[in-house]
Amino acid sequence: MIKSKYLIYISIIIVIFFLDRFSKIYIINLAENLSNLNISITSYLNIILVWNAGIGFGLLQLEEQVAYNLTTALIILVNLVIIYLLFKSENLHKLVFSLILGGSFGNLFDRVYYSAVPDFIDINYKGYHWFVFNVADIFITVGIFTLIFLEFFKRKNEK
Repeated sequence: MIKSKYLIYISIIIVIFFLDRFSKIYIINLAENLSNLNISITSYLNIILVWNAGIGFGLLQLEEQVAYNLTTALIILVNLVIIYLLFKSENLHKLVFSLILGGSFGNLFDRVYYSAVPDFIDINYKGYHWFVFNVADIFITVGIFTLIFLEFFKRKNEK
């Protein structure tokens, strides 16, 4: 049985997963109702729908089904490693791994259910566009950068 101290981390994963799912379902439904989903929120933020068959931020988009399946299997393997690290790490790291897993499970669900991940947040500045991303990508990115930050200061304090 899972110890009660892990319930908070499991809850974080579930909340992030459902935040991501609800945002994607909303955008997909909106796109179905509009002929062209291109909503300008500000001069640098747009909502558009892009189906991403690659990994984070549209990288490694592969046409071949075998390559897609191998990429999905690799993502599952990475998730299993992160789950292991979640159980073996300290409290702050547990929180960070929970952020990453919540987002990763959201995108993994889409890869299996839709065979692509719906991305819809488009940030741009003076015509230069960043990768289109989604809510799950935000949590994955924040988690990864926080891990890097924690490791950097851990090593600095060890010296």
